[in-house]
Amino acid sequence: MQVNHHKQWAQSSQGRPISMTEFCSQSSADPAKRPTLLIGGVHGDEPEGVILGQECERWLTHTQQAGLIPSDRPWIIIPCLNPDGVAINQRVNGRGVDLNRNYPASNWSPEFSKDRYYPGPYPASEPEIQALVRLIEERKPQLIIHFHAWKPSIVLTGPSGADQAHSLSESSGYPVLDTIGYPTPGSLSHYGWQDLGVPIICIEEEEWMERDRCLHEIDPKKIGNTYAPALWQRWQKGFEALFCPSLKEERS
Repeated sequence: MQVNHHKQWAQSSQGRPISMTEFCSQSSADPAKRPTLLIGGVHGDEPEGVILGQECERWLTHTQQAGLIPSDRPWIIIPCLNPDGVAINQRVNGRGVDLNRNYPASNWSPEFSKDRYYPGPYPASEPEIQALVRLIEERKPQLIIHFHAWKPSIVLTGPSGADQAHSLSESSGYPVLDTIGYPTPGSLSHYGWQDLGVPIICIEEEEWMERDRCLHEIDPKKIGNTYAPALWQRWQKGFEALFCPSLKEERS
């Protein structure tokens, strides 16, 4: 296997490209060799989740090419699932749908309290979610991690992801929680764990006070000065524990 970058793996509702990078075979009958799927930029007004996705993609690619991630730790990363929302700093996608309420989950509901939580006209109505659901069905990931920004925490849905969640907690200092604290019908957490049996880790990065500066740093040409490296430093040891067992053994 080799690292493959797909510049236009899918398209957003407004036609923007959605990229994906992978170190993963097409499928595996062995559950232990199925990939970890990582997703950034689900909500366009959470730039920390985009930056974390971009930094994680860079780290995975560099570390894989350096031969430090073994072949039995495959991965797939989508650094920004919602480029339409990111382009105008809005939570929802280009059709006004909250992508994390649009999964074809058994608890999907057409009801919503605010426009920012609009779940779409029906489950998986949005092209971003349709593409992601196909990917999950085809590659059958053993773990899914998605990046957000709110209150610093790691929300674990599914006990089989506990070891990975606690590694990320040790690295970041953020607590592991078993719930976000409010109902999320049609969310990835419910779809992944309750419907498919795949544990889901939701990383809630701390919202940065200097939001305008954070947005500025989403430009890949400008990342690298201040916030992005500091953010990634908080998480790197946790991801090393997930993907680079030899590095963890050397430090112990």
